[in-house]
Amino acid sequence: MLTLLNLLKDGRFHSGQDLGAALGISRSAVWKQLQQLEAELSLSIHKVRGRGYQLSAPLTLLDPQEISRKAPQWPVTVFDSVDSTNAEALRAISEGAVAPFLVLSERQLAGRGRRGRKWVSPFAENLYYSLVLRIEGGMRQLEGLSLVVGLAVMQTLRSAGVPTAGLKWPNDVLVGTKKVAGILLELVGDPADVCHVVLGIGVNVNMLVADEVDQQWTSIKLESGKSCDRNALVIELSNQLKSYIHKHQHQGFASLQEEWAENHLWQGRSVSLIAGKSHVDGVVLGIDNQGGLRLLVDGIEKVFSGGELSLRLRDDS
Repeated sequence: MLTLLNLLKDGRFHSGQDLGAALGISRSAVWKQLQQLEAELSLSIHKVRGRGYQLSAPLTLLDPQEISRKAPQWPVTVFDSVDSTNAEALRAISEGAVAPFLVLSERQLAGRGRRGRKWVSPFAENLYYSLVLRIEGGMRQLEGLSLVVGLAVMQTLRSAGVPTAGLKWPNDVLVGTKKVAGILLELVGDPADVCHVVLGIGVNVNMLVADEVDQQWTSIKLESGKSCDRNALVIELSNQLKSYIHKHQHQGFASLQEEWAENHLWQGRSVSLIAGKSHVDGVVLGIDNQGGLRLLVDGIEKVFSGGELSLRLRDDS
């Protein structure tokens, strides 16, 4: 079926006879595969008598050879479909895969965000990216790492034509109040000794419609008005991550603290910090040198950190 998709991805008309000849199947079998493509991948295919079949819009599929050539720092595997790239990465670790390595997919069937949220993952529209790193030397190597990843994602989006992309503590990249990318870090192993961390990144790239999303969102295409080459985006993101992770490993999060704070969109805003069923109201003062959130709560500065915390603007902000 994906062989057929590769024949159609140029967005031009192809006759059923030519498609059948290329695939070595009958025209009726071509028709059945086209129906599968539409049903399984939610693709729109035009059917015109006398002209053949045409995708409603051209597709650019992820190309591991191009990515490896232009961003060779990590071995890359591209899947047509997985439950989630983070889950696939964790399975690879359990099977003995040697880090670092990168997992990409054209779509996710069960994409995950923070706090158990679903990440909507249509075929060949967005970026589903999981980088696995081996961490030695204990928890200090992980201080502020999710915020460092956010900086790399933000700079990648700006280079892709979204100059107003900014950060929201701890793991989101926004344009105004709309989410354009999210980050999910997962840890396996002994954090006091040797462990692996999966840096999961989801970016809304060319998505224009997503009825399932339960929060304000946007995409690179919606913001820039142009389709984005996802291969070029992977390459830029990998190179940005390499640079930021290198600085973090050798100089610590403190060396990036000021840059992160300068790009935090909610600096000085009135917020509610939510942890389960409880919440704390305060004003954002910034972050500390370990990536914790500094809040002014009833006139007293307090610092909060942890993977299950969520930040919301207050109505009076």
